[in-house]
Amino acid sequence: MTLLNHRIEGPASAPPLLLGPSLGTSYALWDKVAPELSVTHRVVRWDLPGHGGSPAGLIEAGATVGDLAGLVLALADSLGVERFAYAGVSLGGAVGLHLAVHRPERLSSLAVICSSAHFNGRGPWEERAALVRREGLAGLADGADARWFTSGFTVPELVRDHRDADPDAYAACCDALAAFDLRDRLPEIAVPTLLVAGRDDPATPPAHLREIADAVPGSTLVELPGASHLAPAQCPEAVLTALRAHFGGPAGRGMEVRREVLGDQHVDRAQARQTPFTARFQDFISRYAWGEIWTDPTLSRRERSMITLTALVAHGHYDELAMHVRAARRNGLTPEEIGAVLLQTAVYCGVPAANSAFATAQRVLAEEDGTAG
Repeated sequence: MTLLNHRIEGPASAPPLLLGPSLGTSYALWDKVAPELSVTHRVVRWDLPGHGGSPAGLIEAGATVGDLAGLVLALADSLGVERFAYAGVSLGGAVGLHLAVHRPERLSSLAVICSSAHFNGRGPWEERAALVRREGLAGLADGADARWFTSGFTVPELVRDHRDADPDAYAACCDALAAFDLRDRLPEIAVPTLLVAGRDDPATPPAHLREIADAVPGSTLVELPGASHLAPAQCPEAVLTALRAHFGGPAGRGMEVRREVLGDQHVDRAQARQTPFTARFQDFISRYAWGEIWTDPTLSRRERSMITLTALVAHGHYDELAMHVRAARRNGLTPEEIGAVLLQTAVYCGVPAANSAFATAQRVLAEEDGTAG
């Protein structure tokens, strides 16, 4: 099967993130964002049919956004990717909305950037498709900067991608935009959704993103000052910050889990002791240890507690061990199960380490039972 042209970056073991382009561009749209996202994700960015390196024959006149979504799923299937995070710009964002409505089981989260649930009706897109089929793309490419960027800004590589796109495939993408309207289905979207609007975007103004945000339960809207239609190219740092928070899990969720596992009193004491010197470390703990590792559903909290107890015994971190014995009880471990974990550490970590661990755990469990002197 012929697939969309694509580029993969990041560790094969990392969670997958697919990035979709806008009409007229290639995956180069993500050049200033994808490498940074690939630190924590397996990033797969793809080209529309007839754009960049994708064959024009993958799309025909009368195509729909659903057809493009099918090509994206075929690409994911070929890579062994069952479920993935997704971000897309303009037409690429429409593909993400279609997936969220029609194939929600494939998405873990969604970011829709400078896009819309509709693109102002059929007329303008049918006219553009007819123009391109008749005259090619040179004229449209000449006006790309005005449609894509604020005055004085350009990305020559993207304009060249526009000029070099296949006219028939481009026109078929226009057909897809002409037929696209998901406004009545937006309340069905249940995946975590981020909307990013360019404050100066003439193609999909912020009102289009606000319309989606108002309809999608629990969604988040970010408006970027100074950004036009191709925000990842013009304001990559701002887009990157928004995507990292959305796909990486905000520190707020980590703090929630930290409190659930360690208890409010412990976390309150830690925060009370926080200074400007330790603030970044506390954020690091909340964001990564609790916001990414402890929220990963692969292991239960009971299992994570058992692993953590073992690791702390192995390294002799008995103050931390006391804290995590309390956490283990909160996560559902019985005193007998905690004892069994520590007994196993005697075999693999050494009897002296287990002896100290039993003493620490016995003290904590006695305090928990209210029998300490």
